[in-house]
Amino acid sequence: MNTTTSPFDRDSLGKPVVGPDPKALFAFGHLLRETEKLILDLFSQGLVSGTTHTCLGQELCQLAVVRALNDPDDHVLSNHRNHGHFLTYSGDFTGLVAEIMGRASGVCGGFGGSQHIAYRHFHSNGVQAGMTAIGTGIALALKAKRSKGIVAIVIGDGTLGEGLLYESMNLAAVWNAPVLFVVEHNGIAQTTYTRHTIGGDIAARGQAFGLATWRVDDCDPEFIAKTTGVVEQLRANGGPGMLIIDTGRLGPHSKGDDLRPAEEREALRLRDPLRKLAENLDPAEVTAIEAANKVFLDAVESSAMASPPATFDTTPQHAFRMAVEKDFVNAAPLSANVRQALNDALGQLLAHDEAVVVLGEDLHDPYGGAFKVTAGLSSKFPDRVISTPISEAGITGAGIGLAMASKKPVIEIMFADFLTLCMDQIYNHAVKFPGMFPDTRVPLVIRTPCGGRRGYGPTHSQSPENIFVAVPGLSVVYGSHRHNPGQLLINAVERWPNPTLFLEHKLLYGEKVDPQDYEPLAGGADDLGATLFPTIRRGASDPDITLLSYGGMLPVAERAARQLEDDDELLVEIVAPALLAPLPRQSLLALLANRPRILVVEESHPHFGFGAEILATLAENGFTGKVARLGTPPAPIAAARSLESAQLPDEEAIVAAVLGMLQ
Repeated sequence: MNTTTSPFDRDSLGKPVVGPDPKALFAFGHLLRETEKLILDLFSQGLVSGTTHTCLGQELCQLAVVRALNDPDDHVLSNHRNHGHFLTYSGDFTGLVAEIMGRASGVCGGFGGSQHIAYRHFHSNGVQAGMTAIGTGIALALKAKRSKGIVAIVIGDGTLGEGLLYESMNLAAVWNAPVLFVVEHNGIAQTTYTRHTIGGDIAARGQAFGLATWRVDDCDPEFIAKTTGVVEQLRANGGPGMLIIDTGRLGPHSKGDDLRPAEEREALRLRDPLRKLAENLDPAEVTAIEAANKVFLDAVESSAMASPPATFDTTPQHAFRMAVEKDFVNAAPLSANVRQALNDALGQLLAHDEAVVVLGEDLHDPYGGAFKVTAGLSSKFPDRVISTPISEAGITGAGIGLAMASKKPVIEIMFADFLTLCMDQIYNHAVKFPGMFPDTRVPLVIRTPCGGRRGYGPTHSQSPENIFVAVPGLSVVYGSHRHNPGQLLINAVERWPNPTLFLEHKLLYGEKVDPQDYEPLAGGADDLGATLFPTIRRGASDPDITLLSYGGMLPVAERAARQLEDDDELLVEIVAPALLAPLPRQSLLALLANRPRILVVEESHPHFGFGAEILATLAENGFTGKVARLGTPPAPIAAARSLESAQLPDEEAIVAAVLGMLQ
């Protein structure tokens, strides 16, 4: 927190005290407006890092709800136009201005800029509706601990076109979570009037989900009192609500893109509630307030300007957090099959760690999930094994919120093909928050079955790991029946505090967990997570061919190895990593560097993915042997078994590829 002397006292939560009287409201509202003007001026001078979005004219709208939040557990989740919300929550004017300028004294050290800010229970991000499901997850965590805190999620009316908002509203209603969706309705998005983009009535949207719904105008003389009453009512009654605030935007969305007619802008100026507040004050009071605010903002600007440009002590090379040393009950070394191993592990996690919560579609008994991995768990832990709506993006966002609220969520996505619906929450939120904000943790595990050979067709048979290994900061774990899948899952939840995609091949669920003669490789010193999610190997120590495979392709590779050994008298080695990302480079290089031939076998298509990265790593380190890769062609997977089997690599394809390398 910066120490530039503020003209406002602070309450017990550190927020500026803004009383309900017109003088106090005008003073703080004017300060917010002048801060936005300062930011625009700095932008025009080329002193702002990146871009900035302002809400000139919506100062009372921005401060009203945040001002009314008075519980230590209250949260505020905002968006790309967050300045007024943040300043009302924190009072850190110098921190905001310095952040936007990219200076070291910025509230986030320059990392977040104008749109991405984290401070205590305040978070904002630049993706429309992106914070709505996250806020719903935080609210579910507050409800679970019987807190009186509520989560205020602030959006603009332009966000009403985003589908995730409605997934979040539905989840909040189903869970009766203490969420207040605040719609700042100024009638225009960037340059498009929302009357042309919003069908039906805004209030009807909240009512359709059963949300308590209010609508107020920031020009209403009772606006502050009514807004405070909404917050108090929601806190007293619990559950979700929607507050629509009719307001107006005096200036541009950003920079100079205000294309509205002059007469419209003049009408907005005349309705300006801050102007009307000033008209009800003694002119001498207005002059004194404006003068005091100018002195304060001059000091803010000087302080921000005096701060050096933001620099890294060490430029970050990744966004992963180190593994946690923790005693926890271990999974059984052998289980009847992979399905039972995962079920047992989830049961142990739920029994021994109250922070663990499991969410997904149709998890409850007697169904127990599409592949029965959660069978029996909802009966034992009814409050912590939660069946959700069909809402992949919303579930993922809620999981992020739960993780940020110190829970350890395990999300099940019914089929890996549906992960594309989760991608924004994974790519723009789950992995970015820990990378941007040192105090933010997102220990989220997303479990999902993947792969083909079941005749499920183009949207239920894919192996999308090649997409997800490319997401910076996302761990991708893909074990097999030769690993201990239950232990992998326990390690992911308890000892690996990073967003993790945990892939499970459908055909392995019925396979017995049996390590046979596989041995784990020693993890390299710089291979994050390699000990928790080991790479295993078996076979010849001086092989003619090394087959590198993982997940559901491992049984196919094993059958091919037996055929190569029996029919062609080759010495075969099999290497099976469980951790695909972050890539265990050192341990793999230490093993593979001197091998004569390496074939990477994947069920995913082999371009741009894990196998490609392995071969690139070998090439960068002077590998002189032969390499090849085998995978599924980059085309939709057919439903007919006869067509599907022609597309997916089998042992005959592996044998042919190996023999081709020997020529």
